[in-house]
Amino acid sequence: MKKFTSVLVIIALSLTVFAVVGCSANQKAAVKPSGSTEKPVNKGTVILATTTSTRDTGLLDILLPAFTKKTGITVIPVAVGTGEALKMGERGDVDVLLVHSRKSEDEFMAKGFGKVRKDVMHNDFVLIGPKNDPARTKEATSAAQAFGMIASKGAVFVSRGDDSGTHKKELKIWEKAEVKPAGAWYISTGQGMAATIRIADEKQGYTLADRGTYLVQKKNIDLAIVLEKKTDLLNPYGVIAVNPDKFPKVNYKGSMEFVDFIISTEGQEIIRDFGKDKYGEPLFMPDAKK
Repeated sequence: MKKFTSVLVIIALSLTVFAVVGCSANQKAAVKPSGSTEKPVNKGTVILATTTSTRDTGLLDILLPAFTKKTGITVIPVAVGTGEALKMGERGDVDVLLVHSRKSEDEFMAKGFGKVRKDVMHNDFVLIGPKNDPARTKEATSAAQAFGMIASKGAVFVSRGDDSGTHKKELKIWEKAEVKPAGAWYISTGQGMAATIRIADEKQGYTLADRGTYLVQKKNIDLAIVLEKKTDLLNPYGVIAVNPDKFPKVNYKGSMEFVDFIISTEGQEIIRDFGKDKYGEPLFMPDAKK
């Protein structure tokens, strides 16, 4: 009953997400992929906890209908920060995770909450900020050095502050820079990546963003990339099937079909090609078939 109640709550909170990815709000209804003339046979439902970057970039719009068309399994996505997604997995409230914080993922697996983890893809983080770059971060040789320059200048920095994978990465960079960010110059939004980018634009401040979400938002903001392609800005994603030995009511069979699909040749090709037509470059790079 506790599992069922938790799932109902998640479904209620995710109605807006369903509209984005074309899923029905009815848990029992199969998703009809865009352009499909045939309704797939309903083979159950998988609840996916994932990050806002996979939603905000539009990757879920392509990936989930393709999975449903192939398998007949409906996916109900819940887009939150990586930290919250992992907590959902720790409670057994979801079946599968698609997240990007390797250290936290490894801890999740070590505690027995996950049964299977696979590398899926990566993109990278970029530091974006005002085009005049008041902290002169373009001269930095690493993200840690750039963060130190921002702090010493007292330039506005906008943080997600939401325990997401991006926030976790940001905190690691501050730690490496030996800076404890605080004060009027440091703003914590508690919101997702797209919203945080928009706030940074309004404040004409710096923020750490995944490249994919930045590219989607680029045309709407007056900020530019001021630092990129440094070794401390890599952003890998993993997929994890929640452990049925710990949570017998999870849909492990369905979650493993999702895992198998996303690391398959078909799934990896979707990831490889996503964004090329619109942005001139892929938003994510496949990792499973290396």
